[in-house]
Amino acid sequence: MDKILSLLAAYDTIILHRHKNPDGDALGSQIGLKHIIEENYPGKRVYMAGDAAGRYSFMPGSEMDRVPDEAYRSALAVILDCSAPHLVSDERYQTAAALCRLDHHLFCGQMAPVEYVDSSFESCCGLICHLCMEKGLRVNRAAAEALYTGMVTDSGRFRYDSTTARTMNCAAFLLEKGVDTQEIYRQLYAADLAQLQLRARYTLKIQFTPAHVAYIYTTLQEMQESGADEFAISRGMVGVMSDIRGVDIWVNFTEVERGVLCELRSDRYNINPIAVKYGGGGHQKASGATLPDRETAMAMLSDLDALMTGGEAGCSL
Repeated sequence: MDKILSLLAAYDTIILHRHKNPDGDALGSQIGLKHIIEENYPGKRVYMAGDAAGRYSFMPGSEMDRVPDEAYRSALAVILDCSAPHLVSDERYQTAAALCRLDHHLFCGQMAPVEYVDSSFESCCGLICHLCMEKGLRVNRAAAEALYTGMVTDSGRFRYDSTTARTMNCAAFLLEKGVDTQEIYRQLYAADLAQLQLRARYTLKIQFTPAHVAYIYTTLQEMQESGADEFAISRGMVGVMSDIRGVDIWVNFTEVERGVLCELRSDRYNINPIAVKYGGGGHQKASGATLPDRETAMAMLSDLDALMTGGEAGCSL
């Protein structure tokens, strides 16, 4: 981490990148680190690059910057919350004068000359918060609210088993900065009637494989007729299967123009190797991938069945 801090101190222009289709952790780490850099290294120009915030646009400061190409020539690019080059939003990070990465995903390969990757953290935001505490960096309220939002979303409201005593210590540190948890939760979890009705329809779509893997498959036509955006269906509906008694693995498949979005989850098994096999990645119990077609999706289900029945597609935790 000292090498990354040295880079942050050395460069006057810093451009923060994260993965495509951002979730709360990707945006929280990006917004939070921007505020931290500006607070601790006054006078630096800090940009945020990437696609739009989508459903997380309620987060203050979530609008991306228009970064000119020439800015990269003398800039440090920082990759956050991303485990593979093809997942980084805005490929211009490759043209930066220097490059580093902060991440909490399972290590899939080196992406930058200087990296700090620790998959024991529940979120990239938690990793950044811990490092700020350890190194004595100042964290203002704006940074704290962004980091706390990322910690909450990636830990499933502190329910997932990646949540540790360290997680709660970091959360307490951020709360002391004046984080308004009620406002964050209201924005994150309030649902209008249409959303509740959509979840009800998707609950009725749940199917099961022979090994009792739960899954939902949404065709492109169904996706278009739903009137919802792809994030609301792909990420938003995978959770309807999370609390079914006797289900240890569940998957949501969503057809879009570019392929089949796949969200894999488990409360017991390491499903990450299967996601990686199909070009994706993530965490041991929460991963994703984009598949070419329905046939490939069904092949993935077969691999998940093999995992459930003791085959070689993955390993039980």
